[in-house]
Amino acid sequence: MNADRKPVRVLIVDDSAVVRQVLSELLAGDDEISVMGAAADPYLAVGRIAEERPDVIILDIEMPRMDGLTFLEKLMQQHPIPVIICSSLIGDSCDLTMRALDLGAVEVIAKPQIGTRQFFEESKIRICDAVKAAAQARPQKQVKISVMQKHSADVVLKKSDKEVILTTDKVIAIGASTGGTEALRVVLQGLPLDSPATVIVQHMPERFTASFAKRLDELCAVSVKEAENGDSLIRGRVLIAPGNRHLLVKASGARYFVEVRDGPLVSRHRPSVDVLFRSTARYAGKNAIGVIMTGMGDDGAKGLLEMKEAGARTVAQDEMTSVVFGMPFEAIRLGAADLILPLEKIAREVIKLCQR
Repeated sequence: MNADRKPVRVLIVDDSAVVRQVLSELLAGDDEISVMGAAADPYLAVGRIAEERPDVIILDIEMPRMDGLTFLEKLMQQHPIPVIICSSLIGDSCDLTMRALDLGAVEVIAKPQIGTRQFFEESKIRICDAVKAAAQARPQKQVKISVMQKHSADVVLKKSDKEVILTTDKVIAIGASTGGTEALRVVLQGLPLDSPATVIVQHMPERFTASFAKRLDELCAVSVKEAENGDSLIRGRVLIAPGNRHLLVKASGARYFVEVRDGPLVSRHRPSVDVLFRSTARYAGKNAIGVIMTGMGDDGAKGLLEMKEAGARTVAQDEMTSVVFGMPFEAIRLGAADLILPLEKIAREVIKLCQR
């Protein structure tokens, strides 16, 4: 880490001593993060915050004396600090998780559990990246990701331009991360009932995507569901990649469908936007529209460039409306974006591009 850059200071608030210890150990391995303390409940957390203001708070929902959501609401009203909800309840209650996001939580992640060494390492990557993204989700706050070995989309799908496209049906492919849950709602609510088939990778925990899709389905004119292996891409339908599974666009004759598969983390993520975009470039080519939105890191930047090189039209969300400008910035830097748009204009412009 650059000696001039201070590590992200994290306060852990969880009533479980075991969870506090595991989270502390996970975060301690990253020299860009410093655990400044841990508290067993919100009342103790308030005292710790009075002594030293953290950059990020990792917060449980179920706690004695005061639950995490009540504390989150009070915190955001009085002393806004980026908060990551870390709970075993996410995914079980869509309303609970969406409530946390509505109250201002930057991210929701699942509590780390005992597993294999690979499971531990992947949990470490996800949690550390969530902390850095949360710290960056403020004006004039920039945190660089640690240099770590990461896979490209090659480990899931080799790059190729030999596929034959036998249809003119359009496919919209969207990738997002931190801040994406709200951004996706805005975009999808702007799509008409008969919109072209849409596929989405949103970095989020396993078990949360089904309830997230259900919530969007209730709010939008288009149909929204968590993708299942073999689902067809049809007009008016949006498919969201399941948490912890890669999502690929495939084609059979004139029919587009999706493949849901396991595999290594790609660009530090599973599902990966790069994997989705590469498969869309291969099988949909010039029939596709690619959109990269708010999020930390560079997942999706190279994939969006591949889509553009395959003849697709491409869009990046602008800095002003991005919670974190990392992913769109990297795509723009590579020259992958035809258009750079504010959030509220993306849906309308994407439909225009599909009609050309």
